[in-house]
Amino acid sequence: MAATAMDSILLGNLYSTSAMRAVFADEARLQRYLDIEAALAQAEARLGLIPIAAAEEIARQAVAANFDLPALRERTETVGAPIAPVVDQLAARCAGDFGQYCHWGATTQDIADTATVLQMRDGLALLSDDLAAIAAALADLARRYRDTPMAGRTNLQQAAPISFGFKAAGWLDAIERHCARLAEIRPRVLVGQFGGAVGTFAAIGARGPEVATALMSQLGLNSAEVAWHSHRDRIAETGCWLAMAAGTLAKIATDVKLLMQTEVAEVFEPYAPGRGSSSTMPQKRNPVACDFVVACAALVRNQASALLEAMVADHERPSGAWQIEWAALPEIFLLASGALAHSRTMIAGLTVDPARMRANLAANGGLIMAEAVMMGLAPYLGRENAHRLVTARCRQALDERRPLLDVLEADAEIARHFDRAALDRLLDPSNYLGSAPAIVDRILARYLPS
Repeated sequence: MAATAMDSILLGNLYSTSAMRAVFADEARLQRYLDIEAALAQAEARLGLIPIAAAEEIARQAVAANFDLPALRERTETVGAPIAPVVDQLAARCAGDFGQYCHWGATTQDIADTATVLQMRDGLALLSDDLAAIAAALADLARRYRDTPMAGRTNLQQAAPISFGFKAAGWLDAIERHCARLAEIRPRVLVGQFGGAVGTFAAIGARGPEVATALMSQLGLNSAEVAWHSHRDRIAETGCWLAMAAGTLAKIATDVKLLMQTEVAEVFEPYAPGRGSSSTMPQKRNPVACDFVVACAALVRNQASALLEAMVADHERPSGAWQIEWAALPEIFLLASGALAHSRTMIAGLTVDPARMRANLAANGGLIMAEAVMMGLAPYLGRENAHRLVTARCRQALDERRPLLDVLEADAEIARHFDRAALDRLLDPSNYLGSAPAIVDRILARYLPS
């Protein structure tokens, strides 16, 4: 029976994905343990530390489907960690006395940590695919709406015009930084663990580093210079990257759900019959994807703090801190996968309404163009004088509920420098996008170099 939202039949795919659940499922975790035990035996056999026949038999028996999961659960609850019970079953399955060569020179944390890193590798690959798809969709939005004017907003109020392509390019720029960070951290965090009881390879002597290198080469991981049993920065760094990436997705989702507000209505999540509907209000089209992106991202941030807490480990093997990761790391990957999956679908199918954007620019009678008028007057009046004058005319337009153009035209000081046609040009949002189109081009050129 599923007890958490991520494993729920009803809620699971709102918070995570089936692909990520498969990475962290018990069966997959067990198979990772067995893969590592088999790879260790094979590496040691090649180096002459154990018989080749023993390594072959261990590899033959390292099949999770043949293991007794209820028995493993019961023994794990007694031991407090799953590796010894797994090794016991593996050894018992091996023919003759070959089972005695299982886990040769290893310790529980070697196997568990390396399995975690293998799960991280698979999980990061899934998330990387989603990030790439999101980046491609954002690049398409930036390109299509490069010159489409909309209201730029600060403190939730209209500020000055931007283009929707400029907004999308800003989103893309942030996503690309996360892609670059992921490429940078992968070699640093995808590092296996093998050092024995206290990290000195004492059980296998001087060949220890050689075994570790061979083992990690077979598993496709980097090898550590020194055991990291109680140095958990690799795990914490991965969690922090996930938290930052999810944070950017939540920022995008927040922008989108605000733009979906009835009074704004400039963009919408993709429509599907019944999507975002209400049990009582037939007209509702709620921002379902955005809501879950924001929720998942908040939970990812919380779990990232738990991984930072797990860094406070004692001596050569942690007592308690390590167990934090067992619960937090799978959840952070599962929740991040949910945020990415919702973002990917939402951004790829985003509905954009340029006409509504234009209407909203005009909704306050031209006040959004006050800075443009001020800067137009600045060469004649000085910036501060122009600012005071335009501020007064904006207040007048608001108080009298008149278009700003009419109020500006009636001001004698302004009329000395600009006639109605010139003021009308100053009040056209398309003429006040600044370098926005060029910035879009620059970001797209970096994303899609020629």
